[in-house]
Amino acid sequence: MGKKQFQAFRGGAGNGYAGYAMEIIKTVGDYRVWRKDLGPDLTVGFVPTMGALHAGHMKLVETSGRANDITVVSIFVNPLQFGPAEDFSRYPRPFEADSLLCREAGVAAIFAPEAPTFYPPDFSAYCEVPGPDRFLDGASRPGHFRGVCTVVLKLFNIVNPDRAYFGQKDIQQALILRKLVRDFSLDLELEIVETVREATGLALSSRNVYLTPDEKSRATALSRGLFRAKEAWTRGEKSAETLKAMMRSEIEASSPTRIDYIEAVSQADLAPAETLSKPSVLAVAVFYGKTRLIDNVLLD
Repeated sequence: MGKKQFQAFRGGAGNGYAGYAMEIIKTVGDYRVWRKDLGPDLTVGFVPTMGALHAGHMKLVETSGRANDITVVSIFVNPLQFGPAEDFSRYPRPFEADSLLCREAGVAAIFAPEAPTFYPPDFSAYCEVPGPDRFLDGASRPGHFRGVCTVVLKLFNIVNPDRAYFGQKDIQQALILRKLVRDFSLDLELEIVETVREATGLALSSRNVYLTPDEKSRATALSRGLFRAKEAWTRGEKSAETLKAMMRSEIEASSPTRIDYIEAVSQADLAPAETLSKPSVLAVAVFYGKTRLIDNVLLD
């Protein structure tokens, strides 16, 4: 289908397939046939997800819809990025609800492969971006970013998008993947979209469904601590230790189950910084009950 035919089909400008049948594609072969039928003239935006979609994901879809002719969403709970004691088996998988959200948002296709076909039994190729994967979540979750980079590189190869969209909440992931795109000279743009938050300031996350009402209320300390430190930074405080102490004070007052990390790192390589005079990230990972939450703010 050429671009003019597609525009006539969808009724002129607007967000892709809104109002039309959305494809749900489950195999690599079927996706490639569908993608080839689109022709070379249509721009494709891509939003990779593990499902359990929320307003943060839909902001990525909306951003893609403004910049591309069509948007493709992948829904795949990637086993390679979960550690042995993590929540792979209980990770929420509300596929019907996710499909409805995508359909209403005008998504053209959901690519939802199944792990046994996506990773055949003899699968043995992996992708890593050493360096920035040593810090923050990389230090706490060994092998996590190897799993992330492997699945995303494979998805980029299959989906063949012009642009891909990732949320700032997972800033380490987004910056590592941006380096992957650059290092492999991939022909696509990677855009990082600002974190979507509840009215309380809590960053939206698929794992928020695990929180009890009390844990969810206490977890708002993460954003309070981050924004308190960012405000101090804008007023001239550049000491990483001082800013981290401010965040820690706010978070500890909420009685978390465990603090994984409270860090100030460089945006360039995600290494810990002592003085935040260059673009930096304030990042936290904290447990409330059994649920591990992450959040961050950028200092540009």
